[in-house]
Amino acid sequence: MAYLDNAATTMRKPIAVRRAVKKAFRKCGSPGRGGHHPSENASEILFSCRMLASELFHVDSPSRIVFTSNATHALNIAINSIIKTERLAERGKDGRVLISGYEHNSVLRPLMARKSEGIETVPVMAPLFEPEVFLHKLEQEMDRGAGAVVCTHVSNVFGYILPIERISEMCHRRGIPLIIDASQSAGCLDIDMRNLKAARFVCMPGHKGLLGPQGTGILICGSDEAAAFMAGGTGADSLSPEMPDYLPERLEAGTPNVPGIAGLAEGIRYILKRGTGDILEHERSITGKIIEGLDMMPRVIKYHGRRFFCQTGVLSVSFRNGDCEEAAQFLAGKGICVRAGMHCAPLAHKCVGTLATGTLRISPSPFTKPWEAERILKALREWLREN
Repeated sequence: MAYLDNAATTMRKPIAVRRAVKKAFRKCGSPGRGGHHPSENASEILFSCRMLASELFHVDSPSRIVFTSNATHALNIAINSIIKTERLAERGKDGRVLISGYEHNSVLRPLMARKSEGIETVPVMAPLFEPEVFLHKLEQEMDRGAGAVVCTHVSNVFGYILPIERISEMCHRRGIPLIIDASQSAGCLDIDMRNLKAARFVCMPGHKGLLGPQGTGILICGSDEAAAFMAGGTGADSLSPEMPDYLPERLEAGTPNVPGIAGLAEGIRYILKRGTGDILEHERSITGKIIEGLDMMPRVIKYHGRRFFCQTGVLSVSFRNGDCEEAAQFLAGKGICVRAGMHCAPLAHKCVGTLATGTLRISPSPFTKPWEAERILKALREWLREN
């Protein structure tokens, strides 16, 4: 099988990830909920993962690493927290939320769910792989009034890298809080919280570039201003009817996914050892081979930057006189895993002009082999001949 759908989930994990999950099932109880060894084992796993994540993302305290069930969960906490703490619904145009035109529905839908309460969401639409145009338009919208900015680091459809550090600088100068969706960048790009002074929250899944299991996610809190999203047991301050006022407990109600977090810790450990730079170079090299092959197929429309300018290894394509969904189904029949359609990001397709057709997305991982690139090229040539 050629697995090239890693922007959805990385299926191939380091061996240590699988081993850690199995060990946690055998050795762990509930963290912070007993003085016995299984409980202590679980607490140690959580602390270890927080420390590793703090190292990878240059976070000054492991208490700012909050575990979630996925990036969607983290984004809902972040968005609803900022709406509450910044009183955005009461501020009119100065409470507008600016987002890029490349946001996933995990950003758009939580914001639209608050529309009836007075939350205005403004997408900043700009052409693909033109960061300077986006920055100019974003600055114009900031000058018209903004209470928060929510921005993806990398488009899940096109692999487009947005200049997140410069966006943070713009927000910081104006005192505007920033939420970053790092779903497609965590694990392949360097994310340094020391250079993201405006970032109130950075959200990411564990099951993609961090190489952990599904059902895991991380919310990095850039400040202590975080409103509780859920309420429940925390294993601490049990006499209080309210959630603790300190992190991470304030945002972690209920028993966490200890086996998943054990695997996530090993995924992060692998990334720290190999390095995000090497991972990005590998993924780009695989995609580069695919682009070279696609250049020989005139019916294929490729969406990529020159020499991977502002782009990860994620590549979207569409077809002249061909359907992306049909192509993906054909590839699946050949044992080649890709994704076609909207990719839960209609705004991105509206920006680029692919809303009517969607795209077929090819996304390698740190473990993708060159033969997988050759296999998809061979299969696409066959499909194009038949269609």
